[in-house]
Amino acid sequence: MKFFYFDNSATSSPKPQTVYESVDYTLKNLNTNPGRGGHQLGISCATAIYKVRKKIQKFFNVDNELNIAFTNNSTTALNFAIKGSLASNDVVITSNIEHNSVLRPLFTLKEEINLEVEVLPYKDFIENFILRIENPSLKKPKMLILNHMSNVNGVSFDLEKIGLICNRHKIMFIVDGSQSAGLIPIDMKAMNIDILCFTGHKSLFGIQGTGGICIQNGISLKNIISGGTGSHSTMLSQPQEMPDLLEAGTLNAPGILALGCGIDFIDSIGLAEIKSHEKFLKEEFIKGIKKINENSINSGNEARIILYTSFGENDGPIISLNIKGISSSDLSTYLDEEYNIITRSGLHCAPLLHQELKTDLTGATRFSFGYFNTIDEILYAIDALQKIVIQS
Repeated sequence: MKFFYFDNSATSSPKPQTVYESVDYTLKNLNTNPGRGGHQLGISCATAIYKVRKKIQKFFNVDNELNIAFTNNSTTALNFAIKGSLASNDVVITSNIEHNSVLRPLFTLKEEINLEVEVLPYKDFIENFILRIENPSLKKPKMLILNHMSNVNGVSFDLEKIGLICNRHKIMFIVDGSQSAGLIPIDMKAMNIDILCFTGHKSLFGIQGTGGICIQNGISLKNIISGGTGSHSTMLSQPQEMPDLLEAGTLNAPGILALGCGIDFIDSIGLAEIKSHEKFLKEEFIKGIKKINENSINSGNEARIILYTSFGENDGPIISLNIKGISSSDLSTYLDEEYNIITRSGLHCAPLLHQELKTDLTGATRFSFGYFNTIDEILYAIDALQKIVIQS
């Protein structure tokens, strides 16, 4: 059965063939615990994982490859960054496009340790951020944490401009790169990013259960998870050096090595080519939706499809929409069952942005495109939406 997969913001699919092959190879030939033994199999696995650290270091321009810790997703990485950095009465600034992987840790700490959380609107963010931090009557924030790219409408922030402001004012800058890593270049040094959190299974083409946290020199974190590391085993407290500080427990070797293959694939294609292709698909999809609305108006009816997206140069290939008279969940289900079109409906774990878009009660149906989508698939989706509008 042919599926038309437009849920790449959740998990990219399909993956490059080398990613599948890497998982199979690792399970068959390197199936051991890295760093947990001096035997040759353990050393081979640990060496392979170290090579992936080096790839990530180069990909994001991290000071030191040992400042990269692997996690099982970006949520874990963000919890390390947030809970490992903040103390009672600290002030944190964030935006209203944040995912719950940022919002929930922040607002949990707000209740537990009296953390002060300030949410700024994403529109005119830089101007409002400057006004806030230069206001002498307000307490200086310790941290700015931002979602680089929204998983609802694709809007993105100019990290270079924002990072420069943070650097000048000595504000820790943490970036959630879940949606952007593998699509938009991220240079931690050029952008003055102190901590970058990422997931492996979206635009980096890895598999689920992979992610990481990259920390620049001079940044230290408290660990929030303790356990075995294979090092300093006589110590009854967690080792304080990276990456052992944040890598308690057995690493996901098949996932990490597959992530390395995903990065190799990106490097072989080039970020510019990937971005150009996905931008083209987005533009063609929007043209098709606008044509559907024009046809409705020309037939004496109202435009039925409402689009929620953003059109900046670095904004992502993500379009959420609603059809008047149809709930977002019903639309997504109908697309799935009748047309084999895979989308995501609801609030997308980003409640504050849906409040901004006035869709917090209805949700929206999200189409998110990836490198392996084709123009024929886009045209098929447009045709399906045209039929739904006519029939409903």
